[in-house]
Amino acid sequence: MDTKNILRLAVGVGGTCAVAAGVWGACIEPHLFTVRHLTCRVLPQGSAPLRVLHISDLHVAPWQKHKINWVRALAKLQPDLVINTGDNFGFNSLDTVIHTLAPLTAFPGIFVFGSNDFHGPAVKNPVRYLMGPSEVKEAEPDLPADDLRRALTLRGWNFVDNCNATLEVKGVKVSVSGLGDAHMNNAHISQEHPHFETGADLNVGVTHSPYSTSVDALIDAGAQMVFAGHTHGGQIRIPGYGAPVTNSDRPRDEARGLFTRSGIPVHISAGLGFSIFAPVRFACPPEVTLMELVARES
Repeated sequence: MDTKNILRLAVGVGGTCAVAAGVWGACIEPHLFTVRHLTCRVLPQGSAPLRVLHISDLHVAPWQKHKINWVRALAKLQPDLVINTGDNFGFNSLDTVIHTLAPLTAFPGIFVFGSNDFHGPAVKNPVRYLMGPSEVKEAEPDLPADDLRRALTLRGWNFVDNCNATLEVKGVKVSVSGLGDAHMNNAHISQEHPHFETGADLNVGVTHSPYSTSVDALIDAGAQMVFAGHTHGGQIRIPGYGAPVTNSDRPRDEARGLFTRSGIPVHISAGLGFSIFAPVRFACPPEVTLMELVARES
């Protein structure tokens, strides 16, 4: 085979692979919803295990029936606690978000908001995304964040954007301190906040964007575990390389999953969705995590 034919073959194979990857990333993988199972030793000795369902970056739109039904069916997991780390809206439809989350509000819940609970998705230059964290323009919210907050709190969930909550779950006293989304400069860190209730069995920090300032503030205040989202796990991961970006100051190898910072476990969810203007996931299936919290070893 001469050089010209080899080049033609290479171009043809490359083009075929590119088309196949595009079809996979746009049409198949976004529907491969996954429950990731992890265990973390953070409870006092003698405590019964707690099953925490961590859900993040739902970005749900009314036409995403498969996602809506899959999330509603998560209630069958019977979690002891649900932690939602924000970015629920993929479209301006409050009814869709409430309908999607409704079965999970039968369980105790904690939630914070991300920027896409206040501001709807917008067309952005994808090249700019690869150059660093995206920018959130200062503008009046165009999404019904306050209505969603009221709806979820009326159903019993605790809103902890820049505030605290304490709840008892299976006999374990859980103190929760939350921070607003640092990606939109809404993390209100001060000498008084975040903080945790004295005497709690478990201190949990919650925020949407896992910027170091927020994660470190929660840990410095006494968090024994931190939950966050925002990164989408990179959303498009390169096999053998991982996430090109995290849309934050997190290193690439902390784009998703469980890691430690200052000896404290931090869990970053890869989330369930994407912007409707970038409807692709590749080598990064949409996910929730069912985290079993168990007693620390003696």
